[in-house]
Amino acid sequence: MEVKAVKFFKDGFMTQPFACGLEDGVEKFDASVKYRSSLQNFVIDTGKEIILVDTGTPEDFPEQIPDEKTQIYLGEKITDYVTALKNLGYDPAKVSKILVTHKHPDHTGELKSFPNAKIFIARKEADEMKLDGEKVVRVDFTDGAYKNFEKSQKIAEGIYYIEAIGHTTGNSIVIVEDDGLFYIIHGDVTYTDEALYMNKLSIATEDKVAARDTLNKVREFIKNNPTIYCSTHTPLGYENLEAKKTIDLDNMPEPIPPKEVVAKKATGKYVCGICGYVYDPAENNGVAFEDLPADWKCPRCKQSKENFNKA
Repeated sequence: MEVKAVKFFKDGFMTQPFACGLEDGVEKFDASVKYRSSLQNFVIDTGKEIILVDTGTPEDFPEQIPDEKTQIYLGEKITDYVTALKNLGYDPAKVSKILVTHKHPDHTGELKSFPNAKIFIARKEADEMKLDGEKVVRVDFTDGAYKNFEKSQKIAEGIYYIEAIGHTTGNSIVIVEDDGLFYIIHGDVTYTDEALYMNKLSIATEDKVAARDTLNKVREFIKNNPTIYCSTHTPLGYENLEAKKTIDLDNMPEPIPPKEVVAKKATGKYVCGICGYVYDPAENNGVAFEDLPADWKCPRCKQSKENFNKA
């Protein structure tokens, strides 16, 4: 069994209020404190089959242009998701299963690129995405408890798909067992590992109560099992993985400051930093993003304008 990171954005950042401010309020955190951000999903190579956990942003996903108001910047685009997967040596036609953590486009953008893969996704997320067809497996987590998580579905030997709602109301995580270690591939239970250590939730959350319950369970699991925490939006996700570094919740590593960002030319489009929705004036009667009402919200995740970045 081997877990690998599929890397396609690098050198981004997120602010501390964004990463940690849901329960205590963003005003309790320092917006000048920034954590590193990136974007990667994961592939599980069992030796018998290739299983993806999420499928990245769409190929035409625009790069963001951060400014002083930006709360999360995914970073510079390295390549598109499918090319990154091919660069790891995997043929899309040979992928047998895709496990979707949640509906957002930075996790589902290239589902269409895997013609022979079954797509496992929580029923609620599948319904919201309007996914259909014989390849789609709507998961109801009928295999009972896994460790301290109440609902699970066994996907293959040593691979478990776990209900973990909060970030979205149909959110899931994946746990892989291999050689005495446990790999939690969690989508966006936290946006950065610093929030995991600090026991804080991101403002990018659909169900606050459920998100707290999920984070409590994740932390309990980590305390009781040697766990490599595979995050999507921080380079710690693949750094932990490549070093096989397990999480010690009582000893938070010193955060590494993010790199300085070089400004680029704006296109007039804006990207939701939470779900990846792209606002294009050309598709909205020519209305510039700046001219939208102050109370306008993202059509997909219902977050406010302040979570959008220039593209």
